[in-house]
Amino acid sequence: MNLLNNLIVGTLPFVPKQIVAKVAGRYIAGAALPDAIKTVQQLNSIHAMATVDVLGEDIFTKEQAIESRNASVAVYKSIAQNNIDSNLSIKLTSLGLKIDKQFCTENVTTIVEAAKIDNNFLRIDMEDRTCTDDTLEIYRRMRSQYEKVGIVIQAYLHRSEKDIRRLASEKANVRLCKGIYNEPPEDAIKDRKGIQDNYLNLLRILFEGGCYVGVATHDDVLINGARKMIAELNIPKERYEFQMLLGVRHETRNSLIAEGHRLRVYVPFGKDWYGYSVRRLKENPQMAGNVFKAIFGVGQ
Repeated sequence: MNLLNNLIVGTLPFVPKQIVAKVAGRYIAGAALPDAIKTVQQLNSIHAMATVDVLGEDIFTKEQAIESRNASVAVYKSIAQNNIDSNLSIKLTSLGLKIDKQFCTENVTTIVEAAKIDNNFLRIDMEDRTCTDDTLEIYRRMRSQYEKVGIVIQAYLHRSEKDIRRLASEKANVRLCKGIYNEPPEDAIKDRKGIQDNYLNLLRILFEGGCYVGVATHDDVLINGARKMIAELNIPKERYEFQMLLGVRHETRNSLIAEGHRLRVYVPFGKDWYGYSVRRLKENPQMAGNVFKAIFGVGQ
């Protein structure tokens, strides 16, 4: 079945969008903000926190970036109005990073001001390696204005230990993930065990540095490694949270919550769902088998 799933991943660009949409429904809250709010309310009811993400990385105009900025501001307003336990995650390319860095910075500043109103938190997501330096620069600029701004580091990049050590010295709030972009071997670790080992090394540096950490993974090796490290270092529950994607590994999510760990679910929504969905399916070839089922009606 793994071979079939990998073959399906390779043919995703040729799969009709309506088929991808049928599968993607479990990973995306919906096309509109009320869909995301409803999903967060459901997660809160099982004692999970959330972070909302407005989909839309592939933009080409300043008008699209402004639309994305305004949508992010609206998320903060809706979080406050509905009194839900959620924050916001943003991708800088959706705010114009590849159009004009200063323009992007101004858009992020507007979002930070919206976060300040209700003392909420903003996570600045990480993207492909061409964005890393600019993303870290803008993160530091925003954090100098508002303490409740966090960053994401991808464990598969060779540069990440250097970045993590500096962030640890700054007591940064870091979401640590494996990384999903297809980077060349000169920039990224390519084997699974190598990525796992580096992830746990970076996690230890963050914990020992006194940082708040979002342990973002669905990998049992890393989840169990984090559990062991938390116990070994006696890390209080107020210093970390596990993070998972919407629609992935419900049983593991529920087990972590039952054990008393803080857990946050990433809740994407928006009309630009297709690119996100394809990346999720490529990242998890076993999930791509669902495309096969949707095409042929297997198990429906």
